[in-house]
Amino acid sequence: MACSSTSSIQKSFKYDVFLSFRGEDTRANFVDHLYHALHHKSIHTYKDDVRIKKGKRISDELIGSIKDSKFYIIVFSKNYASSSWCLDELVKIMECHSTIEHTAYPVFYDVEPSEVRKQSGAVAEAFAKHENEESAGKWRQALKDAADLAGWELKNTANGHEAEFIQKIVEELSLELRSISFNVDEKLVGMETRVNDVLSALGTDFDDVRMVGIKGMGGGGKTTLARAVFDQISFQFEGISFVENVREVSSASLFGLKSLQNQVLSDVLKDKDIKVSSVYDGKHQMKRRMHDKKVLVVLDDVDHIDQLDALAGEPDWFKPGSRIIITTRDAQVLVAHRVKFIRDVTLLSDGEAICLFSRYAFGRDIPIQGYEELSRQVVRYAAGLPLTMRVLGSFLCGKIELEWVDALERLKTIPLAETLKKLELSYIGLEEDYKEIFLDVACIMKGWRKDKAVKVLESCGFHARNGLRVLQQKSLITINGNSNYEWVDMHDHIVEMGRNIVRRLHPNKPHKHSRLWINEEIEDILANELGTKATRCIRSTMTFNLDIAIKGLGKMKKLRSLPKTFQANNLVALEMPYSKIVQLWEGGERKVLNKLRFLDLSYSKLSTFDLGLTPNLETLTLRQCSDLVELHVAIGCLKLTCVDLEGSRLRTVDLGLAPNLETVILSECHNLVELHMPDRCLNLRSLLLSNSKLSTLNIGLTPNLMSLDLKNCYYLGDFHMAGECLKLTKLDISHSKLRTLNLGLTPNLEKLDLDNCYCLEELYMADECGKLAYLTISHSKLRTLNLGLTPNLEKLDLDNCYCLEELYMADECGKLAYLTISHSKLRTLNLGLTPNLENLDLDNCYCLEELHMADECGKLAYLKISDSKLRTLNLGMTPNLKKLDLHHCYCLEELYMVDECEKLAYLRISDLKLRTLNLGLTPNLENLDLDNCYCLEELHVADECGKLTYLKITHSKLRTLNFGLTPNLKTLHLKECSNLVELHTTIGCLKKLAHLDISGCLGFNSFLFNLKDYTSCSVDESLEVGPLAELHIIVNSLENCPLHPDNSLPKFQFNCFYEEDRPSVTGNLEMLISLGMCACTNLETFSGILFGLRSLRLLKLEGNILEVLKNFDQSMKVDELILLSPTIKHLPDSIWMLKHLKSLELNLCVWLEKLPEDLGQLESLEKLNLSYTKIKHLPDSIYMLKHLKSLELRFCCFFENLPEDLGRLECLEDLTLSSTMISHLPDSICMLKHLKSLELISCSLLEKLPEDLGRLECLEKLSLEKCEFLQDIPNSIVKMKSLKCFHIPYCIRVEKLPEELGSLECLKEIDIEGTSISHLPQSIFLLKDLHITGSRGIAQRPGKANSERTIVTGQMFDIVNFMGHLQLNIYWLETIEMENLLINAHVSPCIQLKPGKKVEERYDEKLMEHTLGELDDAR
Repeated sequence: MACSSTSSIQKSFKYDVFLSFRGEDTRANFVDHLYHALHHKSIHTYKDDVRIKKGKRISDELIGSIKDSKFYIIVFSKNYASSSWCLDELVKIMECHSTIEHTAYPVFYDVEPSEVRKQSGAVAEAFAKHENEESAGKWRQALKDAADLAGWELKNTANGHEAEFIQKIVEELSLELRSISFNVDEKLVGMETRVNDVLSALGTDFDDVRMVGIKGMGGGGKTTLARAVFDQISFQFEGISFVENVREVSSASLFGLKSLQNQVLSDVLKDKDIKVSSVYDGKHQMKRRMHDKKVLVVLDDVDHIDQLDALAGEPDWFKPGSRIIITTRDAQVLVAHRVKFIRDVTLLSDGEAICLFSRYAFGRDIPIQGYEELSRQVVRYAAGLPLTMRVLGSFLCGKIELEWVDALERLKTIPLAETLKKLELSYIGLEEDYKEIFLDVACIMKGWRKDKAVKVLESCGFHARNGLRVLQQKSLITINGNSNYEWVDMHDHIVEMGRNIVRRLHPNKPHKHSRLWINEEIEDILANELGTKATRCIRSTMTFNLDIAIKGLGKMKKLRSLPKTFQANNLVALEMPYSKIVQLWEGGERKVLNKLRFLDLSYSKLSTFDLGLTPNLETLTLRQCSDLVELHVAIGCLKLTCVDLEGSRLRTVDLGLAPNLETVILSECHNLVELHMPDRCLNLRSLLLSNSKLSTLNIGLTPNLMSLDLKNCYYLGDFHMAGECLKLTKLDISHSKLRTLNLGLTPNLEKLDLDNCYCLEELYMADECGKLAYLTISHSKLRTLNLGLTPNLEKLDLDNCYCLEELYMADECGKLAYLTISHSKLRTLNLGLTPNLENLDLDNCYCLEELHMADECGKLAYLKISDSKLRTLNLGMTPNLKKLDLHHCYCLEELYMVDECEKLAYLRISDLKLRTLNLGLTPNLENLDLDNCYCLEELHVADECGKLTYLKITHSKLRTLNFGLTPNLKTLHLKECSNLVELHTTIGCLKKLAHLDISGCLGFNSFLFNLKDYTSCSVDESLEVGPLAELHIIVNSLENCPLHPDNSLPKFQFNCFYEEDRPSVTGNLEMLISLGMCACTNLETFSGILFGLRSLRLLKLEGNILEVLKNFDQSMKVDELILLSPTIKHLPDSIWMLKHLKSLELNLCVWLEKLPEDLGQLESLEKLNLSYTKIKHLPDSIYMLKHLKSLELRFCCFFENLPEDLGRLECLEDLTLSSTMISHLPDSICMLKHLKSLELISCSLLEKLPEDLGRLECLEKLSLEKCEFLQDIPNSIVKMKSLKCFHIPYCIRVEKLPEELGSLECLKEIDIEGTSISHLPQSIFLLKDLHITGSRGIAQRPGKANSERTIVTGQMFDIVNFMGHLQLNIYWLETIEMENLLINAHVSPCIQLKPGKKVEERYDEKLMEHTLGELDDAR
């Protein structure tokens, strides 16, 4: 029986980690810190002084704890081996480690691995007292085995920093534990394969945005599966969000989608203050704010395309690599949203079902004895539905056999189709009061906050907390969320089951139901006054006429959540959001609601509202009443504290008679042009007026105002604040037309946003803004800005302040972390004391001449200065600098950096006047860009830059460059460093290099290197490296060396193109670079470098190569050698020493006259190309080339004859002798049993072919084009059973073909254009699919002289014999004598004539007598 789960696939352990350590060494320091770090990450850890219980033998409990732990951390210290207790513990740990269930990791705290392995040094001293003990042998072996394991050494990790060392250990263990468990319910079954199926669809290794759908029936485990996947991979993403119940939340109200958008943004951005004003705004925010984060979002239970449009509209909303998982019951939703990857949730198999059921019913994977058959009956009944399995398992848990039998008998009477009734068994076992709670949750309270549900249930006399707990234990409800926010949830099937229980008591009389939740039924009951005392709870989202509602409700005497009387004059609160109400009273009647305190008619059709009808109103909420155009305030509204008119169409609002206002919300009132506030509004705390058309605003005296939002008030040009706003914390006046702003006294201001205030010329701030943390001023016209005393300022953004000339900052900005000043006219900037500055951006500050930074900026991580006039820059103490960008600072001559920049990863310095640059200690440097540093003469780099991957230095004056140790360098650009003559590299330091350009420096006119396949960054040096590199060197002679004009050595300049297939350990690149150190070339050195290259597949030498290449060395290993030189006359005799050479190409060596006599000793040679040379003959030793497959001599105009022993080249497959002077072929050529191609094109002196040429049984192609003296084709060629192509065009003396040519069944092409052949052999017409290119007079009637009418195509005609007919595809150029052709065929053909009008006819024997003229007419 298969039973696997995400967490029970492997053995379950009591502890995640067991700590083994020597107490006196590490208990109070390292181990204590490690233990608490593990505990903080929820890693259950055993530490003896914490876990051992009093009264038990320590050794017994330790052994048990070791067995009950998954991982072991063995902390080796100097005195660890002195304790026999520790050593026995170690032996047991290593014994468990030998199994697949446990893993041990050594930590070498203050000893080295070799000391533990060999028991030397401090370990030997500690172990000395055990030498004579019986267990010494096994202790030594345990120490050795443990030391050989992969672990962590403090000295070589995190530079010995203990805190970072511990963090690394905890992180790696967290990943290990995550791979073992998905952090899901241990009762899950069958999840592994389902999770892997979804993971394969997610394809997290691909850098795309991918949406994956999970579809299936309700209760089938879609949400559970999505949660398991989410838990397993969420750590790989920058932002995550699991959005549950999308269908329910979005359909509950019009703002449901907004709340879901809020949740996604808040989760991903980790910002709980995000507020979405509308679904459209939510889409905009998600697209704008999430596109730079790699996110994982789960949208659970989606049922409409609108939900996906709002929550995951397009892939470009998200950063590449993001994944969106969607669960739904409706596959069409996924199809409509173009989700390409869809997975079905499969129901449980019988084995999985019995396992899941058993875990709930028995707490184990299989049924207990005696319940096996009963359990199988339950599984058959449940039909694989996980929900049914959990509910029935929980219900039957602990019940006796007779109760099981009774329950199963009861199930037999319920049809399988009625799934909802299956779940009622759990309800039957409840106490009466718990049943009532269950029905309330099923009908009314699903989705309520737990605390609210408890409060309401307790007010009705229930013991709510115990009741909800019982329902949760019975798997009837779930409590979701966390300790701060918990809500009551229930599966859809169980909801329907509960509602059916209520309905079936009076199936056709909803007015007698105890609970009402169907809108249509409620409407009917209220409208017809059918309410009865049976009704206890109502849940409705519809709107009703107020009179009808109150009259109908009046008869519901037991309604638990409303008062006993419903007279309008006693009404205190009226909440009717999303109603269709147009006016408060029917017929325009004016009834004053004297006791009404709370009114919410949000999202209604209300067009006017008179506050005179509600004299005691405290809260007025008319949010998003888009038809609201009038608000009457005839009398004083002394009790009115909150007004929310967001999204209305009001043009004028007069609140002057409401002096006690606390909150005013008029956001998104796009028509609002006039607002009157009380002169004194002493209680006002929040005033929100964004996106209005206000041009003038006077808020009067508002001493308690805390938040003022005027963003996007594009017309606002006149704004008056009170002289004192002592409690104001947030002020947003972005995108206004203000020219002047006086903030008065605002000592508690925390955030000020003046973004895109294009007209702002004057800003007056208080001398002291002690709490100001965020200040944004962009695109303003400010010339001067005085920040006064702002000790808590954290972020200052002065972007695109083109007119800013003076900035006065406090001498001390102790909390300033982010400072951006771009496109300003500042000449001087004094940052004062800014110890917490992390980000400094001075982009395009064209006038900046002086920058004064604090001597110590210990947290500065990012610094960018561009297009400034700075001449000197002193970075002071900046040990945490990660990125330094100084580009287009054309005047910068001096840069002072700290000696140690251990965290610096990115450094760009371009277009500066620096002469010297000392980078100091930069072990984490990854990117170094020194572009266009025309004056740079000295560069000092650390001896070790282990993480450097990108290095670019162009147009510098450097003469020497020492790479040091750069094992991870991938890209190196040293273009146009014309003075560079020394480049120091060590073998292996460039082994990961993928791209190299050192053109214009050293002795290279150009030097380019490229790595074809960079899929792997590491190479196993123990593996033998096969041929993988290609090298092309062009050698040009120079008259003199620009660096050493008096040197007598030969002068050369090189163009070098080098390419490798994959990263290697050849060291070739380093040796090649040394070629160009100087134009003065030592030939022995050059040869030594060339011969020392490893794993060359191709070596191509071009230019004056003989001058630099005098001799070859047998140590040189190359597969293919190409020599291109117009001056070379002979090859070095030593070329025979290239024992591994497979291909030798001497193409275009036009003066090459002779080959070495020992050429035959190239024992591995497979290909020899001597085209376009002056060679007259081949050396006799050529027959020794036993592996030669291809011999090519094209346009060798002086070549006269082949060696007589040519036939001994037993592997030869291709022989090309075109345009040579040979007159005959040696008879031994017939011995070439493997020859497939023989080309003798334009061999004008060739008169005869060997009579036995037909012995070339493997020959597939024979080309004799333009052999003008050739007369006869030997009859033996009919034995060439493999011949496919036979070409003899323009062999003008050839008059006939062998009569048996038709026996060559493989023959597909014959070209006899320009020959003297007068007719085709009769046998040729037996061949299938033969293509013939011919000339005049080739088709003759047997026994007749040549006809005047001839076949001339110049093209090809095809003859195909099939099904007893001959099909001719004839391409007409001139006249064709069809009569002869048809007679020769002896069959009745189907003729297609082309080009011209196509005619397709079937000819019989009579038509064979037609003249050519008649055929022309037919055409």
